[in-house]
Amino acid sequence: MAEKTPHQSRPGKILVGTASWSDPGFVARWYPKGMRAHERLGWYAQHFEIVEVNSTFYAAPDVRMAERWCASTPDAFTFDVKLHQLFSFHSTPAKLLPPDLQRRAVTDAKGKLKVAPALKEALMKIFLRSMSILRDAGKLGVLLLQLSPAFSPRKHELSELEPLIDLLRDYRLAIEFRNRNWAVDEQLRSTIDFLRKHHAIFVNVDAPAAEHFTIMPTDLDEITNSRVAYLRLHGRNPEAYLKGKTVAARFDYDYSDQEIDDVADRTHKLAKEAKEVHVVFNNNNLDYAPRAASRLRAALRQYVAPLPQTPELF
Repeated sequence: MAEKTPHQSRPGKILVGTASWSDPGFVARWYPKGMRAHERLGWYAQHFEIVEVNSTFYAAPDVRMAERWCASTPDAFTFDVKLHQLFSFHSTPAKLLPPDLQRRAVTDAKGKLKVAPALKEALMKIFLRSMSILRDAGKLGVLLLQLSPAFSPRKHELSELEPLIDLLRDYRLAIEFRNRNWAVDEQLRSTIDFLRKHHAIFVNVDAPAAEHFTIMPTDLDEITNSRVAYLRLHGRNPEAYLKGKTVAARFDYDYSDQEIDDVADRTHKLAKEAKEVHVVFNNNNLDYAPRAASRLRAALRQYVAPLPQTPELF
């Protein structure tokens, strides 16, 4: 149930990309053979207008890194940046904090990090320094909060997200729930109403057709902030998603041509009511994601830059 935007006279802009640009499968099978690491982002940006930065889930980027990202990409390029896992109710090892915060961190008897509000605020201050570089360059899309599956309606309240939302009130915040109980029955309406109230962006997904609590419903096309609709594609392999031991194994799925056409239809629907639609392929095994993204761009009648043929990659 989308937020109505009756004054939108033309479809929103559709940006298609992948979750990361440096996965091992991309390097082995998609980038030209011998391409250096520092050249990859620029080459990626010749093919797509947007990328979702995943490395920031594990470490806050420094300002120089953000400056390199800007220098490697054209003016109209967009970065959607995943927030550090400390903010997402995941158990976070102290070693994933910046060195100065590691020294200030407090752990319990089991070595588990105690997440105090002051620690979150300090990390966010560091995080936003680099984000300001992207924003000043006009290249920052949304900040993506990917919640832990343990963040459930049974144990948590949506109001627990309000301090973070307040810290990011000057940014566009997208929230991906990873516990389906936030998006079923009467709870769905409460969730959507909460996000609309706070102008946060609900992350829609394409995922396996399974009712496991960690798999979000795939039949939702919610728009809670008319500026941006968000769609992440995780593949449709339930066994891999639930039992995969690595990220590549969990999202091991190669979309068929018909499935790409279906995603294109869904994307057009979202674009009728949002000023921008961010479509991010997260099926990051081998080169499935960038090739699926290129196929979707073709289905949307967007320009598709030529790729090296597979034999040239060996």
